[in-house]
Amino acid sequence: MPRFRFVCAALTLILLAAPLQAAESTGASTDAYGTTVSKAIVFLTNAQAEDGSWSGYTGPAVTSMATAALLRHGRTPSDPVVSKAIDFILKHAQDDGGIYLKGSNHRNYETCLSVMALSAANADGRHDKVLASAERFLKKLQWDSDEGQDQSSMSYGGAGYGSHSRPDLSNTSFLVDALKQLGAGPEDEAMQKALVFVSRCQNLETEHNPSPHAAQVNDGGFYYTVAAGGSSQAGETDAGGLRSYGSMT
Repeated sequence: MPRFRFVCAALTLILLAAPLQAAESTGASTDAYGTTVSKAIVFLTNAQAEDGSWSGYTGPAVTSMATAALLRHGRTPSDPVVSKAIDFILKHAQDDGGIYLKGSNHRNYETCLSVMALSAANADGRHDKVLASAERFLKKLQWDSDEGQDQSSMSYGGAGYGSHSRPDLSNTSFLVDALKQLGAGPEDEAMQKALVFVSRCQNLETEHNPSPHAAQVNDGGFYYTVAAGGSSQAGETDAGGLRSYGSMT
């Protein structure tokens, strides 16, 4: 339960990081916006553990979310709360370049979220080396020729759990966000590979999508993975197609 509360608080701050003008344009109260943000920051500040973490037993992921949220709302890397959190994240930097709890099966998620936090605290370049190593690690997680997969494979371009089990759209979306945060543009090779996989996880018949599942639903939504025969956490349609659902779309 504490972990859930920390995640909710961090996500609230991240979602509220859009420009304040957005609230004004919709008629929302800017006072209410500010109050919500302030309360969330106070909650996270008071809930931080002595080692600088939030739910530190799970690794650096939750701490990275909270840190990124604080940085997006005016806290600086020198702020004591943020500084302690950054130190905690850095302690999870591994020899292979990933940033995760040793033995974790969620190395991609943890590294991607750590990248989000560290890059937001890297205006002076102090984390360049760690971030460069993390970028190499993440790109190695992509399914490509290193795993014997070419572009005809339905696994090509996707990312999965650190064990290189089946790639999925959830892991891949985190990978894309992290690479974008690191400066990768649309023409970056890893981004182009990811685009291949993402396109094939969409229920949409196009020249970019040779998946047999696309024609069965064809509603434009996305599902969990096209790899290994395909799977949707929302189940199948009556016709046997892989059902699209909101969190993947």
